[in-house]
Amino acid sequence: MTIGSLNKRIDIQAQTKTTDGAGGFTTVVWVSVLPTGTKIAAAIWPVSANEVIQAQAATLITTHRIRIRYRSVMKSGWRIVYGARNFNIVSIVNPNMDCKWLDILCKEAG
Repeated sequence: MTIGSLNKRIDIQAQTKTTDGAGGFTTVVWVSVLPTGTKIAAAIWPVSANEVIQAQAATLITTHRIRIRYRSVMKSGWRIVYGARNFNIVSIVNPNMDCKWLDILCKEAG
């Protein structure tokens, strides 16, 4: 894998808690975990596509593999944003356990 293969610029987001106005909290806001205006380099490959019926409508669920340089802070509850597309992180793999790359398996619903 060469650095030139990382030709996409992505943002990484996490859910944050916001007040609901009644003294409680609700998690509906996605906020970037990167410094403001920062994007990181990534490579994105489609892995599979599957059509399922949800709420009496056909929904296409596409899975992708996204590779980035190693970051120790990545969590599986976060999401990756590439342009107008959102990828929910399902699993994070550190190939060969050498802390050079992360392969992130994601689901994109559309």
